[in-house]
Amino acid sequence: MTGLRTRFNFLGTADRPSLADLFSADENRVASFSLEEQDIYFDFSKTHLTPELVTSFTRAITDAGLESRRDDLFGGRIANPTEGRAAEHTAERGEGAADSVARAKLLHSRMRGLIEAIEAEALGEIRHILHIGIGGSALGPDLLVDALGRDAGRYDVAVVSNVDGAALKEAIARFDPHKTLLVIASKTFTTSETMLNAESALSWMIEAGVDDASGRVIALTANPEGAFDWGVDETRILPFSDTVGGRYSLWSSIGFPAALALGWAAFEELLEGAAAMDRHFRLAPLHRNAPVLAAFVDQYYSLGRGAETRAVFAYDERLRLLPSYLQQLEMESNGKRVTLSGDALDGECGAIIWGGVGTDAQHAVFQLLHQGTRLVPVEFVASVEPGHEFDDGHHRQLLGNCFAQGAALMAGRGHEDGARAYPGDRPSTTILLEQLDPRSLGALIAFYEHRTFANAVLLGINPFDQFGVELGKEMAKAIEGGNMVFDASTQALIARAFD
Repeated sequence: MTGLRTRFNFLGTADRPSLADLFSADENRVASFSLEEQDIYFDFSKTHLTPELVTSFTRAITDAGLESRRDDLFGGRIANPTEGRAAEHTAERGEGAADSVARAKLLHSRMRGLIEAIEAEALGEIRHILHIGIGGSALGPDLLVDALGRDAGRYDVAVVSNVDGAALKEAIARFDPHKTLLVIASKTFTTSETMLNAESALSWMIEAGVDDASGRVIALTANPEGAFDWGVDETRILPFSDTVGGRYSLWSSIGFPAALALGWAAFEELLEGAAAMDRHFRLAPLHRNAPVLAAFVDQYYSLGRGAETRAVFAYDERLRLLPSYLQQLEMESNGKRVTLSGDALDGECGAIIWGGVGTDAQHAVFQLLHQGTRLVPVEFVASVEPGHEFDDGHHRQLLGNCFAQGAALMAGRGHEDGARAYPGDRPSTTILLEQLDPRSLGALIAFYEHRTFANAVLLGINPFDQFGVELGKEMAKAIEGGNMVFDASTQALIARAFD
């Protein structure tokens, strides 16, 4: 496979007109570099993409094998070569190999049946859902429930991921153990942090005198045998395929707490929105394909301009967990130093993702974005419809700030006093939802998944393994077991904390 420096040599020779010049030269720039899909408006016009760059990137991603790798992804073939398996998260929403789609539907039907039983109080009166997982087994459900469940009024949901007992203590403080359902989410059902939290939560229920506390436990896993051996009744085990990666798993039974909290109809809308974005990614021409264009922007600033980070700001309180979700999705997927062939990556890997919530972030980090020396591409995510019933002035001011920040980053402002000068010509992308509902959120998350995949194709890496998280886990177990000698600094820390 051709190296990055060769494949993207056009970035070294490309003209670099300012954003202001690009708009001046093309009165149709907004229309050319924006598109709408599933009631989501994507505006890439305030980036430095040009028609010539899009043509060059299109050639590069085609030469890198997008078509065949995308076909493998949706066809249920090997898309994760280092682990020798498919990556079938799209099958969970109906877009994939026929057998895999059929199996996903069966498992969804099983999940729906259990939800209906819980709603009918077959497991007793349930008012609280304590969901325990980590990584993709927690971030996805947490995002869904926080974004869409605020007015659902069905169940009180807490998601606990940190092994720090303070996190579990805070979650159960407001729960009645006699009305709590314990949900354990772990692909392998061996994740140490999750299993320790689960044991402590179950002990809390037992010590409170809950009758048949084990009968209030639900397992979400690709290892149903492990869950059964742990003590979960087989009727309360919701499996999912081991070809569904953890950070891509919210569409599977890992989404159980969201489906329970929001209602099954909402969960189906979430899947349908994602499926619609799947079809857009598969069928839309590359120059009008939202995930692909976003990947072009990412690689232009990373490989062409040396940007190391991308900032994501949600101008909607309901999407406050989106930056955290994207950190795992993108950095665990594309934080790799070798290619599919095992060669060293001759360029930079995926960007460092960070961000926050507008308007809070404006008073915290935007100083650096406007006047700092580092190039940081910015992404704004907002919704036209507000998520509240207060005076319209709240939402108008919120969106006004969102749009103004993008305009200010681009325009800048000169001043004889350098401390008051804004250089401008700083790029941003705006993603504007018509309204935040299950269907649009499903489409938005699927957009980010496919953008991550398109970036991986451009880089020539595998986005579906994550061996980089294993070494620290192994060393943590070694510290617990006391059977490994570490460096002097670590040994001193161990002695100070444990001896």
